[in-house]
Amino acid sequence: MRIDDAFRALMRLDDGVLMRGAFFVMLSAAAIFLLIDMREIAAMNAGLPGFDPMLEDSPVLPPAVTEAAPKGSPVHPASSDEVLRQPMRFELGSGGVLLAEGTIDLGAAARFAQEIEARGEYVKTVALNSPGGSVEDALAISKLIREKKLDTKIASRALCASSCPIVFAGGVARVAASDALIGVHQVFSGGGDDRSTPAQAMSFAQSTTARVARHLDTMGIGAGLWINALETPPERLYYLTTKEMAEFHLITEPVETAKKKE
Repeated sequence: MRIDDAFRALMRLDDGVLMRGAFFVMLSAAAIFLLIDMREIAAMNAGLPGFDPMLEDSPVLPPAVTEAAPKGSPVHPASSDEVLRQPMRFELGSGGVLLAEGTIDLGAAARFAQEIEARGEYVKTVALNSPGGSVEDALAISKLIREKKLDTKIASRALCASSCPIVFAGGVARVAASDALIGVHQVFSGGGDDRSTPAQAMSFAQSTTARVARHLDTMGIGAGLWINALETPPERLYYLTTKEMAEFHLITEPVETAKKKE
């Protein structure tokens, strides 16, 4: 068929057919662009860690984005990377202080519940030293801490990053040393499930973010804390200053102030 014959045939079509054809062309183009966008998102996510905190061959502390220390954490944590990467363990010390140290691995919440069931009458405060980990476990631990009306604490040069501040928020009274390291960042879909599509991963991150925001609000934490987390990529950390911790009601009073009252 010659070009002029094809043109005459096209002119004989009614407007409805032409509009439907144009609609399907636009729909096909949108689908193509969406597929391209999904592939680009998948490519960007490929370089992100599959679990929170970072993979074993990556540093526990990613670069900070605070103005006070743009090239790293404000101070060096007292614990080694090896200690921080181990699955979370619990150790009851003097004065009813239960140390929760290490990565919040899958199952940490169940172990914490067992610890509280076994020795809960002796526990008054949960001291945290963790680079974060499973958000689900962090939420469960935080809720149990509030249910049992326990306090939370972050000691001098102790680390509480990623999902760890969620646990910290569960304390009725929350104290932190002036040189404690508290860092936040975005939630992301971890676990290395290759079957998840970029859209599913994004949906998971958004729904989890909403759940965390709701929990923090229930715990009495200001929205500014989570806004800083949402603005920080998952491979980095935003370290909170003592002033910000107070403004967001993440701490009820600094450790130094609490000591003066004793």
